[in-house]
Amino acid sequence: MRLLTQSAVPALFGTAIVLGSIAGASSPATGELLGGWVDSTVLLLVGLLFFEVRFSELRRIRSAPRFFAVAIVANFAVIPLIGWGIATIAFGDREPALFVGLFIYFMAPCTDWFLGFTRMARGNVELGAVLLPINMILQLFLYPVYLRLFAGEQVGVDLASTGNTLVQWVVVPLVAAIVLRAALRVTLPAAQFVVLLRTVGRATPAVIALLIVQLFASNITTLLDHASSFAVILVAAIVFFVATYALGGGAARLFHLEYPEKALLVMTTASRNAPLMLGITTVAIPGQPLVYAAIIVGMLIEFPHLTVLRTLLLRTNREKVHTQQLTVSALNKDLLQ
Repeated sequence: MRLLTQSAVPALFGTAIVLGSIAGASSPATGELLGGWVDSTVLLLVGLLFFEVRFSELRRIRSAPRFFAVAIVANFAVIPLIGWGIATIAFGDREPALFVGLFIYFMAPCTDWFLGFTRMARGNVELGAVLLPINMILQLFLYPVYLRLFAGEQVGVDLASTGNTLVQWVVVPLVAAIVLRAALRVTLPAAQFVVLLRTVGRATPAVIALLIVQLFASNITTLLDHASSFAVILVAAIVFFVATYALGGGAARLFHLEYPEKALLVMTTASRNAPLMLGITTVAIPGQPLVYAAIIVGMLIEFPHLTVLRTLLLRTNREKVHTQQLTVSALNKDLLQ
């Protein structure tokens, strides 16, 4: 899974873009056929993502109230404003659909893969497990609100209709996933249940890739007309990642967080929940391929970026520990003299 996360997933998504583009360009009928299965794939993707979340971890939220307060404010107040600013500079009124897609990509913190990168960076995985359902619940609740506040005029988002859509495509699968997970956890032996969770985790990237193929195949003409804008999306995403890294590190210093909590904060503020946002957006804002494309293109560089973050965090921590050791050694030497 470590190799899958670090290298294979971006390649898988890139391949899906190429395959979908070729299929749609070479055979419009094939593109139309693949596009007809988008809703089914979205429902499967949303169900898999919800099935992985351990909502029972919410009972441990009192274990570190200061950290959770910092993480929630950073993820759901500060970062949406940063994302809105960057998306506005990148596209503004010139490309409203790309602006909306980029903003949606920026606004939602990750609820799955960031925990693996936190573990590799030697961050606090226990607190991360609690943060995961918090991020999931808040972003689902705030999704229609943020769209209405920041992007409603660009794509004509109606808060009431979006809310009804989310009930059908989010609340129902969410409840079903929670009930199914609880039932399987009781009925299956512990070892088999763990294997099932791993299988779901490994299947999720494949389902995302299938959705990408379908979206690109069914909308290739529109996407090719705006292909030059994809480079702007990549640059905007890089700027966003630099800003969130500075935010996470600055907040960790301001609130005197220890390294494990700092690593978790940096990872959760940097990683985005593109899979869920892609799935929800295809049904909440139908018929907007450029919105979906912006989310997909941003997703391509997220895994390499998180890998770089892991390296930076580990290197910074080693340098800090080394400096502390030198300081202690110097103090001991002075005391002996």
